[in-house]
Amino acid sequence: MSADTVASTQSHIRQRRMDLVKKWTGHLPAYLILGLWSLFTLFIILWVMMSSLKSNHEVFSGVWALPNLLHFENYVKAWFAVDMKRYFLNSLVVVLPSLLVILIVSAPASYILSRKKFKGSNLITMLFIAGIGIPLPLLFIPLFILLNSLKINNTLFGLGVLYVALSLPFTVYMLTGFFGSLPVELEEAATIDGASDFQVFFRVMLPLGLPGLITAAIFNFIGLWNEYQLALVFLNNPNKSTLSLGLYSLSNSMEFTGDWVGLLAGVVIVMIPTIILYIFLSEKMISGITMGAVKA
Repeated sequence: MSADTVASTQSHIRQRRMDLVKKWTGHLPAYLILGLWSLFTLFIILWVMMSSLKSNHEVFSGVWALPNLLHFENYVKAWFAVDMKRYFLNSLVVVLPSLLVILIVSAPASYILSRKKFKGSNLITMLFIAGIGIPLPLLFIPLFILLNSLKINNTLFGLGVLYVALSLPFTVYMLTGFFGSLPVELEEAATIDGASDFQVFFRVMLPLGLPGLITAAIFNFIGLWNEYQLALVFLNNPNKSTLSLGLYSLSNSMEFTGDWVGLLAGVVIVMIPTIILYIFLSEKMISGITMGAVKA
């Protein structure tokens, strides 16, 4: 190998190292902020879980100390004090079917908007985007009148309808970007092989879009599981309250009794499904976000 070739290779390596250092230096503030925020969030979650296993005396005598004994009876009190079991089941009944309907409706709509250009397609896309920016309180009165006229107000079914309708704009917008990032060549190859539009979508694009669907499902599940305003306005029957309303009732109950560890146990009960979902599906969620972020 000649001296010129060696010098050129070394110069190329040095340039790549400098580019890498510049890249990491430019991203360092963002990584630092995100890292500190993640550590703070993790610390809060662990502190709530740890405190929920203490006694009331231990919480006030040593806020940061580990519990001497694990008081699992706090969860029993939280579960039965304000009938958290009923609220938990109500949330499952309204959130899971709503989530399923959201994905069934938004997936083909997003695929069509990202792939097929027809008259008015851009307008429809812009309407979905505009729907994301509408403040929720502005919709309370017209939605209340609409649900009353349909005789589904103060029902879990009516709340589920609201969840589906108000979640579609964000989900369609998110999945449109994801389906738009998938290679067009796969569709063309399937069409050449004789596949219809429905077969291309269900057999080719939908399996490839699974990470995006999982990402959309996680975001919607977190939002609907913790939703409070709509449930407060459109559910007046305590027996039909969701978990967020139940947690508020538990807060009022524990406030007068001074049983703060029971309240913390209730908070952990609300967090558990979201944490479990994220632990098992976080990898697909990250891949879905990164694949949908840049159009190929």
